[in-house]
Amino acid sequence: MKTISVALAAHFALNAATVATCWLIVRRDGARFAFTDHVDPLTIDGDVYLASSGYTSSNIETSAALNVDNLEVSGGLDSSAITEADLLAGKWDFAEVRIFEVNYTDLSQGKNKLRRGWLGEVKTNGPAFTAELRGMMQALQQNIGRIVSPACDAAVGDARCGLDLDVLTDGRVAGAVTAVTSARVFTAAALTQAGGWFDGGVVTWTSGANAGLEMEVRTFAAGLVSLVLPMPFAVAVSDAFSITVGCDNLVTTCRDKFANVVNFRGFPHVPGVNRIMSGT
Repeated sequence: MKTISVALAAHFALNAATVATCWLIVRRDGARFAFTDHVDPLTIDGDVYLASSGYTSSNIETSAALNVDNLEVSGGLDSSAITEADLLAGKWDFAEVRIFEVNYTDLSQGKNKLRRGWLGEVKTNGPAFTAELRGMMQALQQNIGRIVSPACDAAVGDARCGLDLDVLTDGRVAGAVTAVTSARVFTAAALTQAGGWFDGGVVTWTSGANAGLEMEVRTFAAGLVSLVLPMPFAVAVSDAFSITVGCDNLVTTCRDKFANVVNFRGFPHVPGVNRIMSGT
């Protein structure tokens, strides 16, 4: 049950209450950002809540059901706090958010906690951004435990897979861009592996505008790399990266490509729904 101080409850009961809404955002890298819709900054529990009139939020609704309570906040990009580069780089994804109200004339009255959750989808549109806030019930929407399926549910190179990509031949390869088609497609002439070798792998950029970012590989052939999604920043000739071998999680690939079927984490011999329904 949510509780507030007696003094704050009495203040809310007044005909003209002095109330400010505050947002505290803690990114996954530990960076903290605090904002308020008050005209002046507020210092609360050691955090300075910057006055910001450049954002608006949808109504906050709470239900007693187990559905996820969501809201959206829209605002303008501010080079000193929220930058387009950081949004595109995913630094704000899944940041923890706490929203509360205070009496800005007497902060000692405490907080009226409104919402706690995590940022979901963040979109940019020119100089503006829109962020979705997902409530705490979002955690209950996630699958917990393993799902029986013919495909392996391990990621190539992780502890359950057992492969060491740094020991495996061409498991992890360094490269550099020699030609650019788009932010999603580029050529690295030094990559001479067989076509499809890196399909499903991951490109990690080590230099250039995308340094530190990753993207999955859609297809690879004759040095031409096609990513699943475009990189947020332009890819340029000589940009350096590392690329890991890919796996489609099928038992035949695990056996023939990696000779690692002993660690295969799927269930290829379990009959599918069609086989069960056929009765054969």
